[in-house]
Amino acid sequence: MGGKVSCTLGEVKNRADLIIYWGGNPAECHPRHFTKYTIMQKGKYVPNGRKGRTMVLVDIRETPSAKAADIFLQIRPMKDFEVLTILRALVKNQPVNAESVAETGLTLEQLQDLADRMKKCRFGVFFFGMGLSMTRGKHMNSAAALTLAAALNAFTKFVAMPMRGHGNVTGADVVLRYTTAFPFGINLSRGYPRFNPGEFSTIDMLVRGDNDATLVLGADPGATMPQPAIDHLARTPTIVLDPKVTHTSRLARVHITTAATGISAPGTVYRMDEIPLPLRPALKSPYPTDEEVIRRIREAVARKPAWYAEGNGVGQLVEKLPNPSGTIIA
Repeated sequence: MGGKVSCTLGEVKNRADLIIYWGGNPAECHPRHFTKYTIMQKGKYVPNGRKGRTMVLVDIRETPSAKAADIFLQIRPMKDFEVLTILRALVKNQPVNAESVAETGLTLEQLQDLADRMKKCRFGVFFFGMGLSMTRGKHMNSAAALTLAAALNAFTKFVAMPMRGHGNVTGADVVLRYTTAFPFGINLSRGYPRFNPGEFSTIDMLVRGDNDATLVLGADPGATMPQPAIDHLARTPTIVLDPKVTHTSRLARVHITTAATGISAPGTVYRMDEIPLPLRPALKSPYPTDEEVIRRIREAVARKPAWYAEGNGVGQLVEKLPNPSGTIIA
């Protein structure tokens, strides 16, 4: 996500007068989001709180979050990309195809009203969830939302932010970004990072069966990923680092119990708006930290002899590539 369309949750609380949730259900998945950062808070430039803000919910079904919305737009499944593209055209005063609008489940009046509201607001924000990023289109849907937000900055201030699911997902993206310049979907098998969502993304690789081993660190893909991906995790060597037993650790070949970060291990987590928060442990643990386990694994791998790949009758030396066997890290 580019700097032009990002912000902190503090800025949302103090400035946002138009809040759009797209493909998410914060009332159930992020229950403090409304009260702590968005619609209920009285901000510096939104002193009337809820009365000074407009909330729009875009989803394929009416969820509990719809009760808090001023405007609920129910679109047809897998039509997110089309709706975002039509909105961008309307924002730029371009003609749109009536048949394309009809296929989205919304009317042109509804879309035009939303486009007008987005252009006229003082500070708008998109919060998009897995209903946008993990349905048909995937990363292209997210790119369409970010492109729309960028286009709106010609008229007002507009930002976009993903609604993160599990703890410190943002931390993984931030670390990968400043070490490889890419946030996810990275392949290091050639000794340098290659970025290609859809080809190198974790779920896509697992579903296709491209990898022959998986290291899971601080995640539980066995509870959330599609069944073909879970089946592949069970078929192949899977190693899990986690303080507790999870769905993934039950199907893994190896489960290494680690100290719980923030409770019995120090560290840094990143809030969903990429603000780093240092953690100080309150308890001691007999288990090693994730960092210590990974360091020991890396040192053990470094002690192994170089790998020779045979091809065309000629042995080729591959010196300690970061990922010679196609292993992926979730």
